[in-house]
Amino acid sequence: MIKTAKALIELCREKDWKISDYVLEEESKGNEEKKAAILKELHHMLGIMKESTSRTLESGTNLNHDLIKDFGKKTWEYSKSGKKFVTDEKTLRAMARAFSTFESNAKMDVIVAAPTAGSCGIVPAALVTAAEDIDASDDELVEALLTSIGIGQFIAGYGTFAGSEGGCQAECGAASSMAAAALAQLYGGDVETCLNAASIAIVNILGLVCDPLGGLVQYPCTFRNASGVSNARVSADMALAGTYSIIPFDEVCKAMKEVGDAMPASLRETGIGGLAGTDTAKTLCGKIFGK
Repeated sequence: MIKTAKALIELCREKDWKISDYVLEEESKGNEEKKAAILKELHHMLGIMKESTSRTLESGTNLNHDLIKDFGKKTWEYSKSGKKFVTDEKTLRAMARAFSTFESNAKMDVIVAAPTAGSCGIVPAALVTAAEDIDASDDELVEALLTSIGIGQFIAGYGTFAGSEGGCQAECGAASSMAAAALAQLYGGDVETCLNAASIAIVNILGLVCDPLGGLVQYPCTFRNASGVSNARVSADMALAGTYSIIPFDEVCKAMKEVGDAMPASLRETGIGGLAGTDTAKTLCGKIFGK
């Protein structure tokens, strides 16, 4: 397996591959039966992603508390309101889908951890919204998903996906980077463009702490999923426009690991510091847990 993004660029140039081609070849070791099995599983995962991105858009969340009540539904309805938006309808739809997937996780419905349950809304929302925009086929979405997997493999190789080790940058930051690369490929970007998109997404979210109220993977995590897919879309467009990170992807990943290592334990999923340590958070958690 290739260890650096620099080596990946060289190999893809030599083979005339996309990142998705490399990932499929590496995972299957060139075995056609394994390739077919991998693609079948990814199509299955894509189906789950599609379902989760729409699950709460009409029905709402129906949770027993109000930490993240109906954010997907509210954002979806707003996107269809005909009002003038600060962003645009596509971005709002992407955010609504990220909320929906995250709310599905909070309800213990089936989701795809991409790469974690705490960041599960970003990649699915990015892919489904892109498919709606450019009429991408499921096969094209699976290719993009393979690219996101490849980016995730590099991030994991240099660091971690665990908020308890690296903060939310390791979860939503990684997911946003994976989604940015997938989007860049879907919209016609080459390997270097995809890696630039992945780098920019991490740069934009570097240092994000993990401070869930009461240790519950709900608030502020849900906003970081919605903003994470927005960041992925912005980062992909930046890269497609020709802007680039002067710090290469390998070093960006190393920097993310170093930043995560420097975070105090109170900001790494312990529910102690940051927003979790505020007076309001303590009051809310007291009500939820009956203390």
